[in-house]
Amino acid sequence: MARKTPPRLETRGAASGGREIRSFGLQIKATGEDGTIEGYGSVFGVLDDWQDVIERGAFAASLKAHKAAGTMPAMLWQHEADEPIGIWTEMVEDTKGLRVKGQLCMETTKGKEAYALMKMGALNGLSIGFVSVKWSYDEKTDVRTLTEVDLWEVSPVTFPANGKARITGVKAADAAAILTIRQAEHALRDAGLSADEAKALIASVKRIALDERDAHGAAAAMKAADRLLSSLTTS
Repeated sequence: MARKTPPRLETRGAASGGREIRSFGLQIKATGEDGTIEGYGSVFGVLDDWQDVIERGAFAASLKAHKAAGTMPAMLWQHEADEPIGIWTEMVEDTKGLRVKGQLCMETTKGKEAYALMKMGALNGLSIGFVSVKWSYDEKTDVRTLTEVDLWEVSPVTFPANGKARITGVKAADAAAILTIRQAEHALRDAGLSADEAKALIASVKRIALDERDAHGAAAAMKAADRLLSSLTTS
C-alpha cells in the first residue's frame, strides 16, 4: 500500500502574505439598547469555499499579542478600514470558535444604522480579516488547515451577500512570492476569476511553458504569466 504524503507545513512568507477574509453565516445579536453586540467571528473545523479549515487555537497567539499591547482587533463596517463602527471588548476562543462581544458607537450615524439593521435581522453575519501565519496543506484533498493567523479585524457584514471568502490585500509585489500552483489559482480567483477560469488559465500557462523548446522561451512564458498575474491582482 502506498504511503500517504504528509501535509506540507507553511509559515509566514511562503505565501503571498495578503490579508484574507472569511465570512460565516452565524447570527450576531444586538443584545442591548446601548449598542452591545455578541456573536462568533469564526468557527473551528468547518471547510469553507476556499478549501480552508481554521483549527482551534489558531487565534491564540494573536489574541495574546493584542492583550499584551492593550489593543483589540478593529470593528469595521463591512471591512472598510476607514469606517470603524465601534470596539470589541472581548474575544476568546471556546470549543465552537472565536466568540466576540463588542460595543457599537451609537453616537455615529453608521453605528446607529448597524444596530438598527441587526435588530431587524438584515445584518446578521460576522467576517474576520486576518493574515495567515502557519498552516498545513494536504495535496491529496486540496485542503489547507490554518493553525495560526494574525487577526486584524472582525466586521459585521451582510450575509450571505458577503458569504464567500475573499483575499483583499494582494499587491503587485506579492506576485513574486507566489511559489505554488495553488497559490497562483487563489490569487487569480481573488482577482475576480471563477475557480474554473483560474484553473483553466493556469493550465494554459503550464502548456505554454512546456511547449517551449528551450529554457529561454520557457522563462519568457513564465515572465508573461507573472505580468498577467500582477495586472490581475492589482486591477
